[in-house]
Amino acid sequence: MSTDAALLADQWDEAHAATLSLPERLLYRSNLLGSDQRITNFGGGNTSSKLMQRDPLTGADVEVLWVKGSGGDLGSMKLDGFSTLYLDRLESLKKLYRGPAHEDEMVGYLPHCTFNLNPRAASIDTPLHGFLPAKFVDHVHPDAIIAIAASKNSSDLTARIFGGKIGWLPWRRPGFELGLMLEKFARENPGAVGVVLESHGLFTWGNSDRESYLTTIATINKAIAWLAEQTRGKSAFGGTRVIAAAPAERHAAAARLMPEIRGLIGQDEKKVGHFDDSPEVLEFVSSTRLEELAALGTSCPDHFLRTKIRPLVLQSDASDLPALLATYRAGYAAYYERCRHPDSPAMRDPNPVVFLVPGTGMITFARDKATARIAGEFYKNAINVMRGASTVDTYVALPEQEAFNIEYWLLEEAKLQRMPKPKSLAGRVALVTGGAGGIGSAIARRYLSEGACVVLADVDLKSLDGMVENLGAAYGKDNVRGVLVDVTDEHAVARAFAAATLEYGGIDILVSNAGISSASPIEDTALEVWDRNMDILAKGYFLVSREAFRLMKRQQTGGAIVFIASKNGLAASPNASAYCTAKAAEIHLARCLALEGAPLGIRVNTVNPDAVLRGSKIWVGEWREQRAAAYRMKPDELEEHYRQRSMLKKSVFPEDVAEAAYFLASDLSGKSTGNIINVDAGNAVSFTR
Repeated sequence: MSTDAALLADQWDEAHAATLSLPERLLYRSNLLGSDQRITNFGGGNTSSKLMQRDPLTGADVEVLWVKGSGGDLGSMKLDGFSTLYLDRLESLKKLYRGPAHEDEMVGYLPHCTFNLNPRAASIDTPLHGFLPAKFVDHVHPDAIIAIAASKNSSDLTARIFGGKIGWLPWRRPGFELGLMLEKFARENPGAVGVVLESHGLFTWGNSDRESYLTTIATINKAIAWLAEQTRGKSAFGGTRVIAAAPAERHAAAARLMPEIRGLIGQDEKKVGHFDDSPEVLEFVSSTRLEELAALGTSCPDHFLRTKIRPLVLQSDASDLPALLATYRAGYAAYYERCRHPDSPAMRDPNPVVFLVPGTGMITFARDKATARIAGEFYKNAINVMRGASTVDTYVALPEQEAFNIEYWLLEEAKLQRMPKPKSLAGRVALVTGGAGGIGSAIARRYLSEGACVVLADVDLKSLDGMVENLGAAYGKDNVRGVLVDVTDEHAVARAFAAATLEYGGIDILVSNAGISSASPIEDTALEVWDRNMDILAKGYFLVSREAFRLMKRQQTGGAIVFIASKNGLAASPNASAYCTAKAAEIHLARCLALEGAPLGIRVNTVNPDAVLRGSKIWVGEWREQRAAAYRMKPDELEEHYRQRSMLKKSVFPEDVAEAAYFLASDLSGKSTGNIINVDAGNAVSFTR
């Protein structure tokens, strides 16, 4: 890639900006800066504007600091993501400041500076913006800048690249003291328009929001261009040691490895995985200096808060994985003991977040898919930093004690404690066959609402794509995937599970739901119809269950399998011998699997719906006509017939089946296996006992 092609473009549209209010212009600037990971990472950085507004108490015009609040992401935040503070009250806090040893207590004073009862909590970076004399300030974490900031001679490099326009400050944890340091620098260097923070990032400012934005872009571009020139023709990371495998081989290796890792790190808390084999990742994991640089750890605080202080390097064949993990956990515990303070929070999960596999790629695990993906993105930022710093100078990670002080910062701990408790299926991955249909999609919605990731498997590509899009919009694109599969094809089933594993790291829940229907007197039932019922409803359930067992056994964390059978599996119906027999086979297969699964912690249970007409594909077309004919009535009379036939006189909907499927997949039924729940509004002939 040429140097010019790598430079950031000016995305500012002044005609659009002119239509916006001053707070809206701040949001516009923030979203532009947050939209490119070369500028800042997800959730990282912050922006501010000092604006004159009318005080709701006095009616006088006062200066208000608008600054990105605690949490949130620059690229996707809205106006309610900004905290607002009286600037004079923020300035008055300097009189209360007792020095660096007490700077954390200043966070408790920030709410007293709130303007207009804004509920958005102010972040730890608020003094950094408030104390700078400039009206408009940007703080971002560009890889190109951090590559300079994380170099051994970062101060000299900053002066060489930027001259006096961009200054340099030594490492200091974000907070009140760093805010005072920034203010002092800016007042002593009135010609400067920014500063590089050692091992951290970039602050820039201007007299207008557009000027601040342009300064930010120009500063980053200057660093990009300088690094490109200095690294041209040089081998990154000491050159290549391992030739990267072909894409199919990499994916197969990751699909084999991820369940092994997931099982070993997920005994106490379920984890969801993410795989990345992008070119920059492959370059690093296949390089000569992989182990050396990985052991140093990351530099920018945002990086290791997401990725832990360092990753684990392992081989694609998973050799010695248990021993490597044990060594990593022991090393993390030793790091905690070396660096802990008397009031430090208890040690958190000692397992690695980032796994680097030479020739294959990077695997990350976290409590949910989005966090796992973002952790990978952050480590890619760290790779870019290490590439630049180690090529032009010597890469320097943040000192271990400083890293610990950030990771176990009491303010960070307080933020973690404020987070909502995980939902009941958080960290679990479900695969639902027939996922694009009425019952399958209702089950998927129920699982997603409880925090699960869901893979929809279906043979109807158009319906599948539409349902994945709809559910992704409602519950987050990270949490939904689709895979095209014919459940009667064992190779297709194996590929579907491998694809699901590559996406999420494994499977905890299987819902076998794919189905068809048929109806005809026995003498009119063609062998083809009989075989098709047996193929989809019996063999299909066998094939997906077998693959689920294989995967769950490798994970060694148990699992839940839910069969969506039918009332017809227990109670015979006229003119439906093929369908009823296949459904009976499903129920008995579930009982057999419950026996085999129990020693492994794999629970297998069955839901028997009846007459779920709404949204169900099998009730569209011939089946509806055939069942109506069997009962000698019109098709549009069928739903009322079934309702009246039930003991409770109620219709059964997909959401009712989904509720039973949720119960059987959740810990609520953790001591139940081999059971059947009838969701049929009451039908005496299908009582299980």
